[in-house]
Amino acid sequence: MRYPIDFLKKRNLTLNSICFFLLLLIASPVHSQTLTVGGSNWTVSVPSITEAGTNYAGTYESATNQILLTASVPLLLGTGKVSVRYVANPTWNNALTLNIRRTGNGTTVCLLCTITGGTTYQPITTSDVELFRIAAVLALATYNNIPLQLELTGVSVTVPAAAYNSRIVFTIGAL
Repeated sequence: MRYPIDFLKKRNLTLNSICFFLLLLIASPVHSQTLTVGGSNWTVSVPSITEAGTNYAGTYESATNQILLTASVPLLLGTGKVSVRYVANPTWNNALTLNIRRTGNGTTVCLLCTITGGTTYQPITTSDVELFRIAAVLALATYNNIPLQLELTGVSVTVPAAAYNSRIVFTIGAL
């Protein structure tokens, strides 16, 4: 069967458009999620004990915006999960517990996107623990300056005096 040349050109153009769109969709960085960490180091100031028989307060909190995250979740990903863990740097005492919470949503221009979870303190462990989720609906979900607060518990005279350090690691991934 013979087709008019105009029909073949239109069919070829449509096929090319579809192939180009699929190639763009597959090769595009739209599939990747990003996470940027800002803020400053937190040094806990533990007051000296001046009277026999007393103990430390035991719990210390950082500023409510000690850590600022910027996270992006593309539309095609749907939902991104932000996780957290710590790495002893170089030593950590297991009597000490480092906790984290999200104290705000940060800023976004995405009207239908949501950020959920992580508003109550949860322990940071050496394994990834989900902190919060971001859902992208009909647009790229980018949240800037998501404020996080740290809490240190377990400070006591029974914990040997030393300089304990840890490094907090954040990851973002698809669900």
